[in-house]
Amino acid sequence: MPQPVLLLGTGHPAAYAEHPLARIAAVHPVVLADTAPPAWARPYLSGHIAADAGGEAVVRYAARHSVRGVLPATREQLPGAARIAARLGLAGVPEETAEACARPAALRALLARHKVPSAGPEDTGGQLVCAEAVVLDDEVRIAALTRTTPGPPPARQPLRHSVHAHDGLLHNRFLRHTVERTVRALRLTHTVVHIELRLTERGPRVADVVPCLPGDLIPLLVERATGVDLARAAAELATGRLPDVSPTRQRAAAIQFAHPAATGRLTHLAVDPAVAGEPFGDALVLTLRPGDMVTAGSGDRIAHWVVEGEDPAECSRLIDRLARYLEVTVTPQVPWAA
Repeated sequence: MPQPVLLLGTGHPAAYAEHPLARIAAVHPVVLADTAPPAWARPYLSGHIAADAGGEAVVRYAARHSVRGVLPATREQLPGAARIAARLGLAGVPEETAEACARPAALRALLARHKVPSAGPEDTGGQLVCAEAVVLDDEVRIAALTRTTPGPPPARQPLRHSVHAHDGLLHNRFLRHTVERTVRALRLTHTVVHIELRLTERGPRVADVVPCLPGDLIPLLVERATGVDLARAAAELATGRLPDVSPTRQRAAAIQFAHPAATGRLTHLAVDPAVAGEPFGDALVLTLRPGDMVTAGSGDRIAHWVVEGEDPAECSRLIDRLARYLEVTVTPQVPWAA
């Protein structure tokens, strides 16, 4: 039986976290370190430590049970994962890097020290592209690029993520060079890393770096578009193995998020049953419930849906078709009057 991997927290609601956990559990037993494991995660677990994810009790458990690798669920768990991996002599992100990636100001300082161009306030108008890279020892492979469509200010929450196996920017030498410089500067060797870039007139600028699996079902989009399983790759890398990340598909995939247009109470939220006759008609997922309070311009998400097609244009058409089946009514109401 394979040795287990230690997962620090689940990090996200089930709608976004279940897919990567299921993929990891398919190849390695998973032990979750979390004070209160959510019910949806239990079918995928071989064990559970009811303790703070970065605490000493977790280190002792990992040492006693010959844990083979450590995975952080989110950037907040990066420092804890790095400390545990270092204590046990396992593959992992350097502790200095993990600490920096958990704090934006520290990350900018670390990148500046290595003369890696970082995005500043003047670059907010630049196109946003995220490189989903896999670091195999000294080799950096960009498995996919995620294009993000932001929502309106001030929150600018993502409205859509899309991935295309034939994205032209995959061949852009300036972007690839910036990704490689970032990986070298942060001393990353065995990890999946999500690098957010702003494309400006001065060239690509690094806006953020998260050396763990990205959220928002981006690993699912990458798998649907390219066949590369980022979750499995992350688990293999954490256990010291080098995964095969050769693409096996040449498609496009996208996820759309529905945000409230008004502040108030969700008095009606449903999916028209007629959607069953559409391609990907089962893709509409409701993430809130009638009765919930929502705030316009915030990060509240009412629903999301994932589609795939031959190219981004087909994905866009499918997304717009499915949107017609989402039924939402928000009754305006100030939050304190609830």
